[in-house]
Amino acid sequence: MVWQQIYDPFGNPVLSTIMAAVPVVVMLASLAFFHIKAHLAALLALGSALLIAIFAFGMPASMAGSAALYGAANGLLPIGWIVLNIIFLHRLTTENGSFKVLQDSLARITDDRRLQLLLIAFCFGAFFEGAAGFGTPVAVTGAILIGLGFSPLAASGLALIANTAPVAFGALGTPIITLAKVTGLDEMELSMMVGRQLPFFSVIVPFWLIWAFAGWRKMLEIWPAILVAGVSFAVPQFIVSNYHGPMLVDVIAALISMACLPGFLRVWKPATVHTSAALSGRVDNSKIDAEHDEKPVASAAFASDAKPAVMRAWMPWIILTVFVFAWGTQGFKNMFDTRPAIDPATSSAKLDPQGKPMREANPIFAPIVTFTTIHQQIEKVPPVVPAPKTEEAVYKFTWFTSTGSGILLSAILGGLLMGYSIPQLIHQYLRTLWVVRYSLITITAMLALGFLTRYSGLDATMGLAFAATGIFYPMFGTLLGWLGVALTGSDTASNVLFGGLQRVTAEQLGLSPVLMAAANSSGGVMGKMVDAQSIVVASTATRWYGHEGEILRYVFFHSIILAILVGGLVTLQAYVAPFSHMVVGGH
Repeated sequence: MVWQQIYDPFGNPVLSTIMAAVPVVVMLASLAFFHIKAHLAALLALGSALLIAIFAFGMPASMAGSAALYGAANGLLPIGWIVLNIIFLHRLTTENGSFKVLQDSLARITDDRRLQLLLIAFCFGAFFEGAAGFGTPVAVTGAILIGLGFSPLAASGLALIANTAPVAFGALGTPIITLAKVTGLDEMELSMMVGRQLPFFSVIVPFWLIWAFAGWRKMLEIWPAILVAGVSFAVPQFIVSNYHGPMLVDVIAALISMACLPGFLRVWKPATVHTSAALSGRVDNSKIDAEHDEKPVASAAFASDAKPAVMRAWMPWIILTVFVFAWGTQGFKNMFDTRPAIDPATSSAKLDPQGKPMREANPIFAPIVTFTTIHQQIEKVPPVVPAPKTEEAVYKFTWFTSTGSGILLSAILGGLLMGYSIPQLIHQYLRTLWVVRYSLITITAMLALGFLTRYSGLDATMGLAFAATGIFYPMFGTLLGWLGVALTGSDTASNVLFGGLQRVTAEQLGLSPVLMAAANSSGGVMGKMVDAQSIVVASTATRWYGHEGEILRYVFFHSIILAILVGGLVTLQAYVAPFSHMVVGGH
């Protein structure tokens, strides 16, 4: 029997919205104010969401449990799988001393901590966001920064701030591609619109990053380098998104930025070199707990300054880059996840209406699990959607083409080339699994929470509160995207949650649906730094376990102010010339 979502169970929109927001409040308050461990906070939020979905919003208990299990499965793969394997690779490089050589090689490009931060957190991180997404850039850059001597709070918080402007085009354009699917809007138009919003912030974020780290005066001392890093990323981001599409935006922009910044530093040097890795304007007493403070044992070969030692140190990460890029391509995924569809009656290939061969899921590499309790058994209803629409719940277990699998294979290959034996690799993997056990619980619980709010309609109730803002909707619609990412940890998931609502509301208010759908994704990128998953990834990568609340408190101000700035730009694009001329498709 189909269950219809109820968006105002109390007959009072304010009371219903407050009730729907309880799980979010429980999660954030547990972390920020009560200093509860992240995995426990996530479980508390999930428990409160189950109670509210069942007893306040009338969702059948079996459906609520199935929705949570569906989300937990998506939490383990792909997100938890990525975190586990990138930390495994990091441990391998740390244990044999090569990571220390890599840190030194990066430091030799420049001794200035501000420029190191630009190169690693912004440029290098943007590449991994574009190629893999799902926490990979924060995990990689956070680990590198901590190794270079940045404190855990600085490494975690600054990696999160840097990983914003590239997010909407992350994982080879997945958020935009998904947004087009859920809204029915043209993918290229959405790519163009987001590409006319985020480049402004691709220039702003590097300045913001250095200001957050070193303060205003120290930021101004290196403004030419910051401008080079930002503009060399923003211009390709605009061009590729507007004239090619969403898939390769970040990859191309990041590669260009990574080439331009070191090139510029060959001809320009700051007047003073900033060597302090401490955060400006605050007492940063963060340190790595003694039991987790791994001391790399550098071999004689890796301690050498010779180029071969540096190349060997970079080798695992180069292998990782190649694997992640290959695993992120649609052609690679299609090769393993699908197979030619065969008509059993004729034993010949099935053809689509255009006469092209059809493909179906490969049961070996992409077995499908249908959550029958909720699959097409839950119905979204107006005003969230134009007409009643059932929700699907099909989980594709893409165990081989998941980015985490590519990372694992690259780690194994890199480990063998670094001299590890198979038993040593197994031992290190088991140690890594133990280290990240609480992080995996947190990620699983968070995705369970995100999917439960979606299938129960809690997210739509909160969304409708934003939609009631009328002329102020461009601002609040942008903040709705921020809320979606802060809640789910994914710009893609936020677009799934609120993309349809953005289109319907925009059409009701006479705004461009392309503008507001794009605003959901662009505003969402600023929520990436405060979502629990990203914070857990950051704390795990920097080995600062149990301090997620401190990281959240540090980045929250930056997140909300940047989100409001995005909302301001969207408002200008909605109402004020010449910004309104940038809107794709008009009103």
